Amino acid sequence: MIQTLAVENYRSLRRLVLPLSPLTVVTGANGTGKSSLYRAMRLLADASRAGAVAALAREGGLSSTLWAGPEQGSRKGRPVQGTVRTRPIELRLGFGGDEYGYALDFGLPRPGVTMFNRDPEFKREALWHGPVLRPATLVADRAGHVVRARNADGGWDSLEIRLTDSMLGELAAPEVLLLRDRLRSWRFYDQFRTDRDAPARQSRIGTRTPVLDHEGADLAAALQTIREIGAAADLDEAVADAFPGARVDVVDHDGRFGLRFHQHGLLRPLDVAELSDGTLRYLLWVAALYTPRPPELLVLNEPETSLHPDLLPPLAHLVSTAATRSQVVVVTHSATLVGALTKATVLTLVKEASTTTLDGQGLLDQPPWYWPER
Repeated sequence: MIQTLAVENYRSLRRLVLPLSPLTVVTGANGTGKSSLYRAMRLLADASRAGAVAALAREGGLSSTLWAGPEQGSRKGRPVQGTVRTRPIELRLGFGGDEYGYALDFGLPRPGVTMFNRDPEFKREALWHGPVLRPATLVADRAGHVVRARNADGGWDSLEIRLTDSMLGELAAPEVLLLRDRLRSWRFYDQFRTDRDAPARQSRIGTRTPVLDHEGADLAAALQTIREIGAAADLDEAVADAFPGARVDVVDHDGRFGLRFHQHGLLRPLDVAELSDGTLRYLLWVAALYTPRPPELLVLNEPETSLHPDLLPPLAHLVSTAATRSQVVVVTHSATLVGALTKATVLTLVKEASTTTLDGQGLLDQPPWYWPER
């Protein structure tokens, strides 16, 4: 389980070290940095897929994702202004868990004869055992083009190699491969589409689907997979909990799967194209959270979107059930959903002098955390 999440110089997240639990809810007013925290976690996962540099490029490049406030912080609650950076460019992301910890440090490359001088470069990257970085627990380390990994004798194997992305995607050391696979299991869901042309409203060729696509395109197949693995009763209960007397059936049209939603009082079942946005979105959450292949970490961004308040307690039940099989982080601004997640650790973000902080957290309250030095 991840115990600590650390972010530095990412958008409004100047320096943030957060404790995580089996079920963590991140909440706060609009503009306090919840979305930035969600994106930072996705960027960490992208490092394991050799796509962190491309992910930064999709956000506008390193300069667009860096902390935009003053370098000197604030004095007496007032920000110290400054338009020219005097310190090295640093974007740091990391986590510490009960088994492994990992951190990366992005910067800009030294000027050279190339048109890619604005590409982010991995200045430091480290993998260690346990929640806190210590020299004795370090198992893999990268400084520029030099990569070291512990060998079976406890010593170090070093090589100089020009990596274009994270060492997690290119280094074959056993500990690195293990962490890479675990990071790749992390799953993110961010506001499913439910418009008329949404992928979830289209019929698709049905194949066994233990993991719902992030767009929900294979909804019918995912629900049928849940039913056939022996969780039919849980599926029916989840639907009836939100819509008393209702049930969902999956139909086969010459290999293409579709949904039929039976609801009390209606003379015929509704096709998926006829479902309201809220009903469809709830069914998508059922498919995502009752997955037969639970990930190590499941991160949900504003799952309450388009849901009627009456559906939030059933949604909270789905989330709590998922948290018995995966570590779950929920980013939300819904007080109703927060209140319904009674067993969650609630982290409230606030904005102070343009900087995101954890409400009530002082310097001595932060979990122990150390960045690898450049």
